[in-house]
Amino acid sequence: MIRSDNFATETGYNKTTAHQLPCAPAVIIRNLQVYAGKSHILREINLEIPKNRITVLLGPSGCGKTTLLKCMNRLTDLYKELKVSGSVLIDGDDILHTHADIASLRQKMGLLSQRPYTLPMSIYKNVAFGIRLKGVRDHKLVAYAVEKNLQEAGLWEEVKDRLHKPANALSIGQQQRLCLARGLAVKPRIILADEPTSALDPISSRIIEDLFRKLKQNYSIILVTHVLRQAVRMADHVVFMAEGRIVEEGDPDQLLKSPRSKQLQAYLRDGN
Repeated sequence: MIRSDNFATETGYNKTTAHQLPCAPAVIIRNLQVYAGKSHILREINLEIPKNRITVLLGPSGCGKTTLLKCMNRLTDLYKELKVSGSVLIDGDDILHTHADIASLRQKMGLLSQRPYTLPMSIYKNVAFGIRLKGVRDHKLVAYAVEKNLQEAGLWEEVKDRLHKPANALSIGQQQRLCLARGLAVKPRIILADEPTSALDPISSRIIEDLFRKLKQNYSIILVTHVLRQAVRMADHVVFMAEGRIVEEGDPDQLLKSPRSKQLQAYLRDGN
C-alpha cells in the first residue's frame, strides 16, 4: 500500500469528511411534482432522508421510485419531456433551482444502477477516472485512492493482482462493486442505489447488501427496491410509494408489521 502523510489534506479521502453528523436530514424534499406531458408521475412528495441510514424506497413497479431518485441528482434534466417543480434541499441548497455546476452537484451522489456500467478501460483506470475528476493528479495519491476505494467496495483482494486487466472481464457482481468503488472515488455524501442487485446472483446480492450496512457509517444510502424481503433485511427507514405518492413511511419494524394503508397491506399480502 502506498501511503502519504499529506493524503487526507490533498485529496480529502478520509473518514472524517465522509461521515455525516446525525443532527439534520441528508435530503429534504418539499412539494416535489413531476409531470411527463399530462401524466403526473410524482405527486406532492414531502420527505426527509435521514443521515447515515439506509432509506428504502419500496413499492410496485411504476410507482415513481426511480424518478424520485433521479430528481435527487438532476438526472431528470436529461429528459426534456419532464417538468419538475418543488424543492430538493441538500446541504441547505435547493438543487432544483441552483446556479451551481450540475456536474459538481452530482458528485455529491454516488449512483449505482440496476446493471453495472463499467468504463471501457482497465479496473484501475475505472476507479482512477473518478479520482481524477476531483483534480488529483499525483500518481502516488491516485494509486493510494484506487486501493482505498476498492477496499471500501470490498473488491481489492479479488483484483489487486489484475488491476490493469479490462474491467469487463470481471463477473457482473464484481463489476457492480467496481462501479460502487468508482462512485465512492468522487467522495459523495449520498449513495443512490436503483435496484442495484436486480441483475445479480444471490451471493453477489448479499455482498452488496453487506457492503451497504458497513458504508452507512459514512454515507446516507437511498435504496430503491420492489423486493419486500430486501427491504426487511436492509431498511433503517422505509418509504412506501404507490401511484406517484408516498403512502406511508417510518420505522420498518412498525411499518411492515402494522401497515395503516390498504395499499401497503395488499403489497405485503402479495409478498413481493
